[in-house]
Amino acid sequence: MKALLFSRKPARYAAAMVAGAIRPGRGAKFGPLSLRDVDLPDRPGDDWVRVRPRLAGICGSDLATIDGHSSRYFEPIVSFPFVPGHEVVGELDDGSRVVVVPVLSCVTRGVTPPCAQCQAGHINLCERIAYGHLEPGLQTGFCESTGGGWSTAMLAHTSQLVPIPDDMSDEAAVLVEPTACAVHAAKQVTAGQVAVIGSGSLGLLTLAALTAHDDLGGSPKSVLVTAKHPDQRRWAKELGATAVCAPDELERNVRASTGSMKLDNGQLTGGIEAVVDCVGSEQSLAQALRIVAPGGTVHLVGMAGQTNVDLTPLWHREAALRGVYAYEREDFDTAVELVQRLDLGRLVSATYPLSRYEDAIEHAANAGSRGAVKVAFDLRDERERNW
Repeated sequence: MKALLFSRKPARYAAAMVAGAIRPGRGAKFGPLSLRDVDLPDRPGDDWVRVRPRLAGICGSDLATIDGHSSRYFEPIVSFPFVPGHEVVGELDDGSRVVVVPVLSCVTRGVTPPCAQCQAGHINLCERIAYGHLEPGLQTGFCESTGGGWSTAMLAHTSQLVPIPDDMSDEAAVLVEPTACAVHAAKQVTAGQVAVIGSGSLGLLTLAALTAHDDLGGSPKSVLVTAKHPDQRRWAKELGATAVCAPDELERNVRASTGSMKLDNGQLTGGIEAVVDCVGSEQSLAQALRIVAPGGTVHLVGMAGQTNVDLTPLWHREAALRGVYAYEREDFDTAVELVQRLDLGRLVSATYPLSRYEDAIEHAANAGSRGAVKVAFDLRDERERNW
């Protein structure tokens, strides 16, 4: 079968980390990623099935991995070589279509009894992600034992399969997984005033979950969103933002809406009750800490990686910094409904065959400046016909 394989070859991996793989506007290098003919991994047990991806999205965490900029923290919970791709809508051997829940929890790993987090339904917080009968891997798409969506076939445990309605397009279905992540984030936010930093696909989907689903949390009265590019600003307004501003105008907008004053160090004296950072950069996190209200919460949804941020305002203002990772199984049911109701499939801006993976990754890395939101691989014409 055809697959994009990420093979950890130390010299090439180190070169990618030094040079960067996909810097906007500078062209692309792809380090240890290559298109290969590979064998489908052996099924770990009777409860595992073959899934033939139809569409597979390109996520920011994928880009960070290819770019060599992801944190060394992940090394014990990733196994090489792996096939990337965790935003997957695929087809089973009986022709039915499913979305894959990529978390590799105790159930998928054959761990009994399950850890306390999995028993409570918090599969995203599983304590056994490097154990059981699978190789280490925090998710499908980062685990050697399962394969991933950037291929013509992969493996999934039956507990990972979410059936999708017959009238849901593949383009809509490929957004169910990132929307589930957005739903999980929105459930943590109960404040009346919210600021969302970033209008990439994760930021826009989190905005949609915050404003369009009243039973998720506190139904914020106002949501201020930052957006760099014209199309991002248009989407943010369409998906329910109360106000949209450029990133460098965020502090001024917060001052105007809250009556805060600004100190010489850039810190606001007041601020927004809940700030949702969907970028995860050093700059975005520092900005979030500047604008969060005393006693407020910064929800870190974007993958932050290694940062060097002054945490003094966190201490001085008794603010909270909360990580938000992945989802629970029930978040997928909400995501399916939300994607259908808001027609979020229209956020899929471009699709590419695997053979054009360099163009696809370059497009995804520069999505905002090119007027795109979600870029995905289209496997529908590439899947092997003779199984």
